[in-house]
Amino acid sequence: MELAGLERVRSPALIVDLDAVDHNLSVTLGLLDGHHTRWRPHLKTVKLALVMRRIRALGVEQAKTSTTLELETACEAGFSDVLLAYPAVGPAVDLVKRIALEYPGVRISALVEDPVQVEPWIGSGVGLFIDLDSGMNRTGMPLDDAGRVLALARKIEAAGLRFRGLHFYDGHAADFAPGQAESLVHRGYDRLARLVAALRADGVSVPEVVTAGTPAFPHARRYAGFPSGTLHRVSPGTVVYNDRRSLAQLAGLGYRPAVLVMSRVVSHRGPDRFCADAGHKSISADAGDPICEVVGRPEYQPRHPSEEHLPIEVASGTVLPERGERLWLLPTHVCPTVNNFDYAVIVAGGTILGVERVTARGRHAPL
Repeated sequence: MELAGLERVRSPALIVDLDAVDHNLSVTLGLLDGHHTRWRPHLKTVKLALVMRRIRALGVEQAKTSTTLELETACEAGFSDVLLAYPAVGPAVDLVKRIALEYPGVRISALVEDPVQVEPWIGSGVGLFIDLDSGMNRTGMPLDDAGRVLALARKIEAAGLRFRGLHFYDGHAADFAPGQAESLVHRGYDRLARLVAALRADGVSVPEVVTAGTPAFPHARRYAGFPSGTLHRVSPGTVVYNDRRSLAQLAGLGYRPAVLVMSRVVSHRGPDRFCADAGHKSISADAGDPICEVVGRPEYQPRHPSEEHLPIEVASGTVLPERGERLWLLPTHVCPTVNNFDYAVIVAGGTILGVERVTARGRHAPL
């Protein structure tokens, strides 16, 4: 990537390419046949209010978040329907209710998985989705226990709250074998559709089901088994920026990397190894090694990082890059990588436009 003025940018730096962002937004909506009402983007990836506003400008009014800071940023960015897709407990409930009061024009929703979680929301105006365990064994009610789900939906309604629908995050689709992924994803949705039908048969309307992070998205968009009157929304978020992992999962769909980390060579550690200034405090290591790839340099093999150091090995006989040489690193997992940076360098048309704060990085103050 050649950009005028790049020599002044201190490394490591998060680079957001708005041209690639806009391309990826167009691809996503194209895969949904232009039905922007079907996409509830997960903003845990996006983080920047600048990019949230670009999504909103395309007519996407609904979003999904994991933290209260993301929730507040999404409201500020103009989304009119935001789901906090993470269990809110204790003081977090009061914070969500405070945000709901500050943004009365936004339909804010939260997740519940047990009747005891309903009472704290009474009188708040916050809608509730029932969280279902898709098989990830993290959160949510058992998918096949229609009786319990029905009782919880009725308790929500009896409390004077809006029952917004069902939340079903099937992120484990990333582990499905490529030849079986679609059938396994659809099998989960068949079970979910039977639950929707059972609730409706008992007089409980299910306005919306939310499924599908990035790994399941290509298969979810083709599923047509939910009863008429229930809107099936998908919630991929990584597709906005993409990374090594998502580009492999979504191969052939036309996505581009929109976020890179610019790093520099800082040391030579022998004839076959050098070190760059982008350790795991810059590029997330949660997805395992390698944490990134060096764009355009397949002969460079990143090894396990420390906090501020990224060792890179080269094949024997390969000339080492000069100290100070720039490297473009494509993260394996972009979402927590974006969260590592306070600021992003914004580029478009081969030009540096400026620097933007990573608005929803981190969390609200604990007190």
